[in-house]
Amino acid sequence: MWMHFSIKDLIDILLVAFFLYKTYKIMKNSGTLAIFSGVVSFVIVWILISQVLEMKLMGAILDKIISVGFVVLVILFQDEIRRFLLVLGSHRGWKFLGKLFNKRNTDSESESRFVAPIVLACMNMAKKKTGALICIQQEMDLSVYEHTGEMFNADVNARLIENIFFKNSPLHDGAMIIANHRICAAGCILPVAQNASLPKEMGLRHRSGLGMSLETDALVIIVSEERGEISVAHNGNLSVNVSAEELQQILAGERAVTNYC
Repeated sequence: MWMHFSIKDLIDILLVAFFLYKTYKIMKNSGTLAIFSGVVSFVIVWILISQVLEMKLMGAILDKIISVGFVVLVILFQDEIRRFLLVLGSHRGWKFLGKLFNKRNTDSESESRFVAPIVLACMNMAKKKTGALICIQQEMDLSVYEHTGEMFNADVNARLIENIFFKNSPLHDGAMIIANHRICAAGCILPVAQNASLPKEMGLRHRSGLGMSLETDALVIIVSEERGEISVAHNGNLSVNVSAEELQQILAGERAVTNYC
């Protein structure tokens, strides 16, 4: 048996293990792990009854269920499938060729002009207890979420950010999306984290920010209207009560969001 085991078989096993691990993580983050476990258990029972024990009647019934199982799985996991395809199409590995023709300015001066207005606006809104939700695009494209709000094409400006989230502004309840160092949209609707064990004092803004960080790789800044505190969500992690210096380091990529709440 082992004489026929080749490197191709090893790669095959590693790919299956990697796929199962990624599927497990997606299901765990989306709160559908119990459904996924149920599907795996059903497949195991089907193999035992149909292949091992060879029960003809039960095997025939389960075979019919399995034959339409793909359609059922697509219905049950349509959001997870959409997220998987979005991640696959937006992954930085696939964007390598596109970046060869992309002349984005990444020098420190440009980065400073982008970070400073956001930090200043967030600190001013936190002092005034003005709620805000700012989503900063990373590698994954956020066009789907941009079109849920009002489209912009403006420079990142502290006063503009504060005016958009002013309590009497028609766009203050939604999220702002910043991409390529420009404000692209405001008043956007973000996905809400359903399985997050957040404290009761953290409301819809924090759940939306955490939900967006679970759905995409975006960096989300949340300014609390009740407590006047700044939180940052990224990759399912949530750092609360972030200072101006910490926020600047996170935006500059010098500090990671690791404190999950």
